[in-house]
Amino acid sequence: MKAKLIVVAGTITATLLAMAPAAWAGPDKSAGHAPTTAPAASITWGTCASASLKAAGAQCGYLAVPLDYRHPNGTKIQLAVSRIPHKTPDSKYQGVMLVNPGGPGGSGLGLSRLGQSVPNHAGDAYDWIGFDPRGVGSSVPAVSCDPDYFGPTRPEYIPTTNSLEKTWLASSKAYATACGKNAGALLQHMTTVDSAKDMDSIRAALGQRQINYYGFSYGTYLGQVYSTLFPQRVRRMVLDSNVDPRDVWYEANLNQDVAFQKTVEIWFGWLAKYDSVYHLGKTESAVEKLWYKEKDQLRTHPAGGVVGPDEWTDIFLLAGYYQSTWLDLADAFAGWVHDGDAATVVSWYEDADGPGDDNSYAVYNAVQCTDVQWPRSWNQWRRDNWATYQKAPFETWGNAWFNAPCLYWPAKASTPVKVDGRKVASALLIDETLDAATPYEGSLEVRRLFPNSSLIAEPGGTSHANTLDGDACVDNQIAAYLANGTRPARRHGDGADTLCAPLPQPVPTGAAASSAARAAAPAAARAESGASLMHQAIPAPLR
Repeated sequence: MKAKLIVVAGTITATLLAMAPAAWAGPDKSAGHAPTTAPAASITWGTCASASLKAAGAQCGYLAVPLDYRHPNGTKIQLAVSRIPHKTPDSKYQGVMLVNPGGPGGSGLGLSRLGQSVPNHAGDAYDWIGFDPRGVGSSVPAVSCDPDYFGPTRPEYIPTTNSLEKTWLASSKAYATACGKNAGALLQHMTTVDSAKDMDSIRAALGQRQINYYGFSYGTYLGQVYSTLFPQRVRRMVLDSNVDPRDVWYEANLNQDVAFQKTVEIWFGWLAKYDSVYHLGKTESAVEKLWYKEKDQLRTHPAGGVVGPDEWTDIFLLAGYYQSTWLDLADAFAGWVHDGDAATVVSWYEDADGPGDDNSYAVYNAVQCTDVQWPRSWNQWRRDNWATYQKAPFETWGNAWFNAPCLYWPAKASTPVKVDGRKVASALLIDETLDAATPYEGSLEVRRLFPNSSLIAEPGGTSHANTLDGDACVDNQIAAYLANGTRPARRHGDGADTLCAPLPQPVPTGAAASSAARAAAPAAARAESGASLMHQAIPAPLR
């Protein structure tokens, strides 16, 4: 599941295990409140190194957990953990809330601040717990294989020649080999199940009988797995933009390709709608042709000497993830076309790919390549990706090469958990129906598997993992759920339980929308009818 790479630091060396952890600045013996049960391990809370966490009143520390849970008294690794304690009287305390940002490979240490975004102070009754999963960021050791893997002017993603295909296969194999060499024993213990057990170790260390959980994107799959393994340990759970557990992970990526094609075409149509501002074309088709023309020209003349066709694709993939990027990406596109503004384009590339730091990408592979056995035959990959490319050329081959190290991964693959939410007491699911990174069918499937869940759908929304970001209809329902467990009544059938309009598409300053572009807007961009969403499943993009 290709995602925007998150810039986090860390490399795995034997010396790190002996170093003082960097996530905190020293012990604070006054921190915290009395646990309800005797913890199996302990966290010594102290001052956080991060200025934003300090300002939010967070405490930071490390928790030792087994490298291999089959040998609980063997080698230990360290999880970086942060906490913002509850602000209510203890009589109104609702327990701990663990948060995961997704990825896999995303740093969650700063997400203890998420509670401050919950409306009506409904987050105040919880201890918000952020953590860097094993191998990530400030956790020790942190995985790094080849920090320069996403350096500029890579071979073109689309393998139109045997030479390009062989080059990418060799590069993918070299990356996997580097991971085997540099990541050590940790590489054998990086599955989602390992992280789920780490979450339960955090629960025990905090002295809690149960946890509450808030997961985004891949974090929804982590929540699904945790609640399958430890259903009685889950009190309340919010899952935003749900992974379809049936598709872990090869099919999930092919499905993404088709979904991203839809969302980026919606963005092209939006650009055409505001041609009076951007002058990139009066129709979606015209904008799309221009985008590909610029991409092709970068093959021989990279922007700023660093942004070639691959980097160009990675930059504008962000438009398929977050509607909030549309205005700035439009400025970057138009600035390059009309003024040759390479500096802005290069800055976007650095933000999108994070060259010089591969920690999140290394963990992404370490988890996905070992959660399940990927197809071993490159012929199958070639056949499936060329077939998908015919309908979804924008992202298919970029996504294929992003995941290709799994062909050669040096750690043994496991068997995925069969997700089963029947024993989970309560869950709230949220998704925008044109979410590309985790297509909406995944949320419908999770609703089927968790009979005590409710699904809030946002018809026509294209943003991914976007809760607590200003949509009052959604955010107020999350607040009510966290405050007293209230969730939308479960409706009969196989659709959403309630609907919220997504946040509106942005409007450029001084814009005059093109009527031709408005009339030609892609059908995928139109909101589905409420009746259809309430009572029918939206079919998966690709099977």
